[in-house]
Amino acid sequence: MIKTILFSLSLLLLLSCSQRSDTAVIKLAHGLDPTHPVHLAMEFMSERLAEKSSGSMQMDIYPSGQLGAERELIELLQIGSLAMTKVSASPMESFVPEMKLFSIPYVFRSEDHLWQMLTGQLGKDILLAGQDFRLRGLGYYDAGSRSFYTKENPINSPSDLEGLKIRVMKSQTAVQMVQSLGGSATPISWGELYTALQQGVVDGAENNPPSFYLSKHYEVCKYYSLDEHTSVPDILLISTVVWESLTSQQQIWLQEAVDESVVYQRKLWKESTDHALAEVVKAGVEIIRPHKGKFQNSVRDMHESYRETPIYELIQEIAAMDTVKGNEL
Repeated sequence: MIKTILFSLSLLLLLSCSQRSDTAVIKLAHGLDPTHPVHLAMEFMSERLAEKSSGSMQMDIYPSGQLGAERELIELLQIGSLAMTKVSASPMESFVPEMKLFSIPYVFRSEDHLWQMLTGQLGKDILLAGQDFRLRGLGYYDAGSRSFYTKENPINSPSDLEGLKIRVMKSQTAVQMVQSLGGSATPISWGELYTALQQGVVDGAENNPPSFYLSKHYEVCKYYSLDEHTSVPDILLISTVVWESLTSQQQIWLQEAVDESVVYQRKLWKESTDHALAEVVKAGVEIIRPHKGKFQNSVRDMHESYRETPIYELIQEIAAMDTVKGNEL
């Protein structure tokens, strides 16, 4: 028991937003690989924060799940033992119901449509909607579009998903999405997915190209169907306990560093996506580009299931946005 108490105390000391002499240290932890574009953007953010504050603020980054899984990191933020983390929008649904939007398929017409919403007032309001749970959103990182990858057969239409067990994030909306397309949704943690694919626990999964490549899931799954059903951004969170402990000037420096890292990360993401697709093709993966009309028709009932709810009103508000001309998702 004594060892457990000492370990817990040392962990709290490690994780907190602390002061080293005259330097405010922000602790940031996440579950991604150090080569991931999100981590590289965080390193850029750390550098910009140090420059803006003339060295009076420092950001220490702990990647690869060193300090816990996503849910554990969120809980550490809530008690103020960790300053910042990155999470996917989907697991945030339990705190911010509006984030269900991102797991509902084909809400956005294009990449530009998505970013018009994220950078507009609606996106900003959603970022701040978790403050009652001590979770303040600082910015969105690009996580591209999610598509299906499978072991045995390609997915050309929703009918090809029938009878297949597809891994999804621990999000009820993601489960409903796969079921609406005819598959059997199976929530599994990201760290356990490679083994689950190998052992046949699931027949496939769905994610963006960089994650498919960096996770090495292409070693098991040889079919990648770019149906691009959802665009679920990553969210950079800070504990409100830590945020409120910063001076107004420190808050400005940190927010500016975040905003600059968002722009930088979007550039890295585009490069990473192109590289990932090229590399998995070299490894023998077949890339399928199915017609999206059949997939869109299959999820109409899911959209209608939200009628007379705030989510449906948000879907209509987003649909009415005038989209800047850009590439279709």
